[in-house]
Amino acid sequence: MSTTALYPGSFDPVTFGHLDIIARAAHIFDTLILAVGSHHTKTSLLPLDQRLLLLETEVAALNITNVRFITFDGLVVDAARNQGAGVIVRGLRNTTDFDYEAQMAAMNAALAAEVETVFMSASPKTGFIASSLVKQIARMGGDVSGFVPPATAQKIFEIIKK
Repeated sequence: MSTTALYPGSFDPVTFGHLDIIARAAHIFDTLILAVGSHHTKTSLLPLDQRLLLLETEVAALNITNVRFITFDGLVVDAARNQGAGVIVRGLRNTTDFDYEAQMAAMNAALAAEVETVFMSASPKTGFIASSLVKQIARMGGDVSGFVPPATAQKIFEIIKK
């Protein structure tokens, strides 16, 4: 039986933490769908098409062959259903993430009982990285090269300089 999982996120920007979860999840599931979401109430630093392109570029460097990419606008469970995914993958950095994600998993289960949520703990080397902090550091002129791949760091600074 093949298992398809969906790993949703804004990936604004894609970080080493995201890439760690992607690499590990790709070894667990037969197919991993990376779903770049647009959220009506959030203002993104990077446009959706740039986030998708950067994610595709960075994942290609990992030499993972069982990954597909989509964009979505709406409920994660609907994206999972539309893609035939029976699992949603969520990364956890800390207990604060767990509290939020456990509530979200329960809501998703109420909406789509056939879709399971699997939590993956961040690795110790990436557990402190948050996209929001990366953006804040970059906006203040700090070096984000320890948190995101070089092409992503370059794109962040190009946009911030505008």
